[in-house]
Amino acid sequence: MIRPRTPRRVELGDFLRVRRLASDRAALGLPTPPRRGGAGLSREEVATLSGVSASWYTWLEQGRDTNVSRQVLLAVARVLRLTDDETAYVLGLAEQEVAVPQVRREAVPAHLSRLVDALDFPAFVVTTDWAIVAWNAGYAWLYPRIADVDPADRNLLWLVYTDPDLREMLPDWEQDSRRFLAEFRAESGVRLAGAEHRAVVDRLSAASEEFRTHSAEMAVSRFESRTRTFRHRELGLLEFEHHRLVPADAVDLHVVMYVPVRS
Repeated sequence: MIRPRTPRRVELGDFLRVRRLASDRAALGLPTPPRRGGAGLSREEVATLSGVSASWYTWLEQGRDTNVSRQVLLAVARVLRLTDDETAYVLGLAEQEVAVPQVRREAVPAHLSRLVDALDFPAFVVTTDWAIVAWNAGYAWLYPRIADVDPADRNLLWLVYTDPDLREMLPDWEQDSRRFLAEFRAESGVRLAGAEHRAVVDRLSAASEEFRTHSAEMAVSRFESRTRTFRHRELGLLEFEHHRLVPADAVDLHVVMYVPVRS
């Protein structure tokens, strides 16, 4: 009996398929088949190079709930030349399904609010599905619309793709939006069955063609602190260091901080 496909296994299969079709045959020492132009591997080739049966690998890409070992997945990752972040994502999706708590706080803990308010640079707090639940005066100065946004729309990924004011703030919008989406995917892969996560993805898929295009690329990248550029309406281009912290006593919340780069 074939067990029903789960969201995580479907995501795993879709991710492997996209990476397989984007594989560089030349890097693996394989010729380009005359009847199939361009790069990319067949399922049979991935299976052979990974030491598994073609049927098993096909089931894996189809999102079936098949038994899969870490060793075999690492072999597939090596064949597809996945990055460390992508490999971690694949391993996380393939782990035995467990109930992942979907926590949405009605209020940010008071001590965390005091911490964010005390910072003299832009900072805000997001939940695991990137809902913005608190911010300080610095962030309101950088993004004045935040207080006026409908709470249902106050989600960082939603605003990046749908708010023209926020888009105007990002001179590197193409790069920033793709990076945000890659980080969102890396963080929320194991939460795919959660209603809150799916609601964000489904709503954006219906609202934004650019989101659909970027999402189909299946990019995965864990967060790294980095320099970001914003366009302020009065002061022009400003540079910040983008950092994120996870409070030890509120791990379902992330504190995002934009620290000014001092010249």
